[in-house]
This record gives sequence, structure tokens and C-alpha cells, in this order.
Amino acid sequence: MPSVTFAGAGPGPAPGLVPGALVRHPREPDWGIGQVQSAIDGRVTVNFEQVGKRLINAAEVALEIVGGREDSR
Repeated sequence: MPSVTFAGAGPGPAPGLVPGALVRHPREPDWGIGQVQSAIDGRVTVNFEQVGKRLINAAEVALEIVGGREDSR
């Protein structure tokens, strides 16, 4: 499935950046896939595989959506 990039334009995060969405940081590929924890006022908290939780400014970083919500484990 191709990834889709949402630019951080506007006052809030892109519509696809919802809790549970799987994302990749375009400038930090070594961080691995991350799961969005929250998206409030343009700030997106993401829990990445390799580095843990990071707070991302959606106006500065266009996170790449790589999948939807994970199914319950």
C-alpha cells in the first residue's frame, strides 16, 4: 500500500493523524513505524518502534501515513 503524506497546513493536524494511525517520520527513517497517540492543536504524539514517544509539530513535519488503526491484539 503506498504511503500518503499530509502536510501540516492549517491550525490542527492533518485529518489522517488520528490516534491509532501508523506513521513514518520522513527525515528519521531509523525511528521505524510509529503509532499516533494523540493529535491536539498541531502537536502529534507518536510512539515509534525504535525511539519511543516523540512530540511532533505537524506544521513543521509532514508525517507519512503508512496504515490505519491497528486491530486489537
